[in-house]
Amino acid sequence: MVEIIGVRFKQAGRTYYFSPGGRQVKTGEKVIVETSKGVECGDVVLDNRMVEEERVVSPLKPIIRIAGERDMRVLEQNRQKEISAMKICQEKIAAHGLNMKLVDVECTFDNNKLLFYFTAESRIDFRELVKDLAAVFRTRIELRQIGVRDEAKMLGGLGVCGRAFCCKTFLPDFQPVSIKMAKEQGLSLNTTKISGTCGRLMCCLKYEQDYYEEQLAGLPKVGAYVKTPQFKGYVEEVNVLSGKMRVKPEKSDDPAVIFERDDIKVIRDGKGRQEKLDKEEFKALKQLEDK
Repeated sequence: MVEIIGVRFKQAGRTYYFSPGGRQVKTGEKVIVETSKGVECGDVVLDNRMVEEERVVSPLKPIIRIAGERDMRVLEQNRQKEISAMKICQEKIAAHGLNMKLVDVECTFDNNKLLFYFTAESRIDFRELVKDLAAVFRTRIELRQIGVRDEAKMLGGLGVCGRAFCCKTFLPDFQPVSIKMAKEQGLSLNTTKISGTCGRLMCCLKYEQDYYEEQLAGLPKVGAYVKTPQFKGYVEEVNVLSGKMRVKPEKSDDPAVIFERDDIKVIRDGKGRQEKLDKEEFKALKQLEDK
């Protein structure tokens, strides 16, 4: 076992383990630590505790110190520098005529580097822009091109549910989301209904997917040929949440009847819900899966 504390550098970012170095650190305090980016200030989200050594990436770095008043002043100065850098960089981008959108600016705690995050539809030659920015700020400059999901995570906003973006508030990493999930959950394959503000598939499709897969494993698919207590027929609709399904009689014009799962015996399973899409619709749906 090894003693650790958990530190996070962004609201919905990953939690990194550090050694408390013999200090007793409380949740909510800020600490100064050394990272791959340099010296940074992060928020303690896990106080002193023992964990299995296998869960820790060795070597475990110790915290430098618990942040004091002087460190808080440095943080505020860095925030002001980021605001200034954002404005100057936007002006430089316009001056160079670059087709890119500046999303965010990050100044490392030790003031050793300025990171500029941007989105663009293609690769951008920003070498001259970096030279201009380095001449103004006299520090290391790094430009990083990000995707639309990362842009949404940085900027935040409200989803169609009326709540703040999951990626901004609590999701540390993006989970793979696919069109198959929307199909299995019985959702309309309408790009506007299954995509988020970022223009990609909604992250929340992943939340209930395990439950749907578990339930679907015990249910016949749409189109299945089944035997019911009243007749033989074909499954027209399956309600995964209730376990009920609507069955159309095989040799009758009578309306379909709803049955419980236990009342049905599958004779021949179906292929599931088939939604016909033209090439353009299919292409648009596949683009929703991109990062």
